[in-house]
Amino acid sequence: MFSLPRLTCFIAVAEELHFGRAAERLHMTQPPLSRQIQQLENELGVQLIDRTSRSVTLTAAGAAFLPDARHIVRLSESAVLTVRRVPAGDLGSVIIGFTGASAHAILPRLLDAARTTLPDVKLLLREMVSSAQIEALSRGELDLGLVRPIMTRPGIATRPIHHERLVAALPEDHPLADAEHLAIEDFDDQPVIMYSPVDARYFNELLISTFTAVGASPRYVQYVTQVHTMLVLVRSGIGMALVPESAMTMHPDGVVFKQVTAVRDRPVQMNAAWRADNTNPALLRLMNDVLPAREWI
Repeated sequence: MFSLPRLTCFIAVAEELHFGRAAERLHMTQPPLSRQIQQLENELGVQLIDRTSRSVTLTAAGAAFLPDARHIVRLSESAVLTVRRVPAGDLGSVIIGFTGASAHAILPRLLDAARTTLPDVKLLLREMVSSAQIEALSRGELDLGLVRPIMTRPGIATRPIHHERLVAALPEDHPLADAEHLAIEDFDDQPVIMYSPVDARYFNELLISTFTAVGASPRYVQYVTQVHTMLVLVRSGIGMALVPESAMTMHPDGVVFKQVTAVRDRPVQMNAAWRADNTNPALLRLMNDVLPAREWI
């Protein structure tokens, strides 16, 4: 099979139609250039160059072969550039797990920043709760998780990337809907939609500790996993809820949001999680250039 150097020699002669100029262009002398052309013709079994003492022209076979020769050389050059970009993290893919809440809190910023900084890195998204993400990371099924700080696992590294406030969500006809703001005590003995203690354990424990700190005892009327489901139930008038501030971006009809006093500032935390032994160059670039901790917290 013909080699890339021989194709390069053929292309130079075909474009220059002069062995001297082609040899000068390739920084070589004419004899080895002529041998390269002859060897290529022998390998193909056809004459590509018609050379006389006065002129150099392409044969019909040479003219037909020239576009393919150029294409093969371009593909080779492109393949070299591509393979060199993979170890640098400029090219590749990252599988990212995310929770429903993170889709509103940080996922849009993450995707926008990645498109700008790493346009040729493909991000593959998988929606799952935090505990399922940790399991998937341990099995090597995810590169990066956007998780709540619910558990630790040997070999899984984490760092905070986002904090936000809790706000109250009420039906628009609720007696407290016109209040300027609420206090945690206002939830005492009120019907409240609560997070699942299993699939939304982080939020469940966060709210229990928040209510306990002020002695409030809400009446939990439903347990759900996702914030958007909670807002649907609030709109239906089933009860009040405490949700991350980013939930306000959903703009649900029939629901009003109120700031809540006596809640510590920005208690809701989101972590980036990844396997400490993950060597995916694209993940490392994403962590270093798109998710630097100082810019996202």
